[in-house]
Amino acid sequence: MPAFWRLARLMLDFKGRIALALVCAVLSGGSLAIGLLTSSPIVDGLFKEQQGLQKLAQDHNAEAQAEGSWQIPTWVVDTLPQDAWSSIVFLVILIAILALSAGVFQFTHSFLALTVVHRTVMRIRRQAFRSLLFMPLLAAQRGTGEGQSEATTGSVGGSDAVSRLIADADQLAYGFEALLSKAVTQVTKGFGALIFAFIIDWKLSLLALLIAPAVWGVIRYFGRRIKKASKAAMGHRAQLLSIATEAAQALRVVKAYTAERRETHRFSLANRRVYHQMLKARTARALSKPFVEVLTVLILVVLVLVAFWAITNGKLEVPDFIKVLAGLALGGAALKPLTGLLNDMQTSAGAAERLEELLNASTEPGHESGLDRLPRHSQTIELKDVAVRYPGARTPAVNGVSLTIKHGERVAIVGPNGSGKTTLLGLLYRLYDPEQGAVLVDGHDLTKVSVRSLRKQVGVVSQETVLFEGSVRDNVAYGKPTATDEEVQAALDRARATEFVSQMPGGIKASIAERGTSLSGGQRQRLAIARAILRDPAILILDEATSMIDAGSEARINEAMDEFSQGRTTVVVAHRLSTVRRADRIVVLEAGKVVDIGTHDQLMARCDLYQDLARTQLLGGEDGSDDR
Repeated sequence: MPAFWRLARLMLDFKGRIALALVCAVLSGGSLAIGLLTSSPIVDGLFKEQQGLQKLAQDHNAEAQAEGSWQIPTWVVDTLPQDAWSSIVFLVILIAILALSAGVFQFTHSFLALTVVHRTVMRIRRQAFRSLLFMPLLAAQRGTGEGQSEATTGSVGGSDAVSRLIADADQLAYGFEALLSKAVTQVTKGFGALIFAFIIDWKLSLLALLIAPAVWGVIRYFGRRIKKASKAAMGHRAQLLSIATEAAQALRVVKAYTAERRETHRFSLANRRVYHQMLKARTARALSKPFVEVLTVLILVVLVLVAFWAITNGKLEVPDFIKVLAGLALGGAALKPLTGLLNDMQTSAGAAERLEELLNASTEPGHESGLDRLPRHSQTIELKDVAVRYPGARTPAVNGVSLTIKHGERVAIVGPNGSGKTTLLGLLYRLYDPEQGAVLVDGHDLTKVSVRSLRKQVGVVSQETVLFEGSVRDNVAYGKPTATDEEVQAALDRARATEFVSQMPGGIKASIAERGTSLSGGQRQRLAIARAILRDPAILILDEATSMIDAGSEARINEAMDEFSQGRTTVVVAHRLSTVRRADRIVVLEAGKVVDIGTHDQLMARCDLYQDLARTQLLGGEDGSDDR
């Protein structure tokens, strides 16, 4: 079953609304059929001697009685107008009432159908977003690439995932709307008109239907081409979004390196790829309608020739031919939009496949039900011969590292760029699982316990500070939503952030712009530190946590962090010598391997790599002063 129909089945969760919508659609189409039958006497009056409805009904009953078929009740016959003019007025009023009824039923159908469509898409979008959040970090960074064509980005993470959540979900909604709302409306109208045509002359109507499959074949052919081109265009559009987002977020760097033309070129190439795929879909769309219209005209020509032969041979009357032609024309007019609607569904089929890839992305290990909860850390953290290799990398980022950290110990990790420091930190709160070896907390293998129970006792402050649009309070309490204002204020005090927060309009309730762009880098990092403090973690991870703060501010924050880290296991990656020297032990990494472990003085005496790092990469003196 194609992805579009698998996702469309989710609409069946609203069976009651769908059933009522279909009933209204049928009643709308039935009103059209009855309206056409009601107009039949008017057409007869144009070619025959005009008679009142009462006389026509009496003649019908006389014929029906002789044939033993259904008769109009006598009380109905007695209420019908007797003269031709009154009959015409009566029929016109009745047709108007039927048209009004059809409009009411059509509105009710569309209202219910669109409610089902948008609620279903809302659920799909929510589930897809949840799938993105619970995806393994490496999968989100590199994309799964499962089931994707070469024209797509090969990723379900990052900007591509955002494109799927927003643009592709909207496209899917168009397809669902075409299926459940517009297509059903057109089909019921078309069938109502065709039923009328069959009642008048079933032979001529059947001939028209026998020729119609040629039209359906054309629609299917062009629909497949539209689906393929549309899916490819969506993949390239995601690339376009990624390029535009990167350039907009890194505009300072783009300008500093005079890379405007290069970024414009990148964007133009991606934009042209989208354009070419849209041209393919455009060509298929543009050709489908003329082909269908030409085939419709050919069908009409055949019908006219057959009808002319039947009329000249006395097998068909002119009024009946006009009625059949009118019924077929109305039915064809109602069914004609199905070409465009089916094209919309084919376009949505590509969006459905991309969304389904996101929905079916693997879930991060550790969220399975039944896993044991990790007790609050109180003993040791052990890394046993662990190795991590990033996808596509020739060498491991972490390679055979073994390390034991005691509870309450402060350990600093140093090494050249690319030595695996941040990857090693990620192992401690299971952002990555080692491809060999194991990570144990108090003897518990992290792959055997609930990942939530681990991360709830970890506080992380990274070099890349992430703030969300909202208030200061919302950001500080992000990891502890139940915190009181007093607890938030205490965390701000300990992070030395109160000074600038108190000057903001509203204090802790002051609004922060998206990504924290309304704050300086140092201010953003202090709020991130306050967030970690408020979480009251057993394990504190600081990855270049003070990189955006001047030496004077760092000294005060280090004082607060020294106090806060008492009784907690703290693992630090830092670029300042003053922070590194505060550690109980220093782990020196190079190319993913542990080179040496010891105190600052021990390493300065025996480790050449550490000596080089102390001279070239570790800034500042013992008291936090910068060597500027």
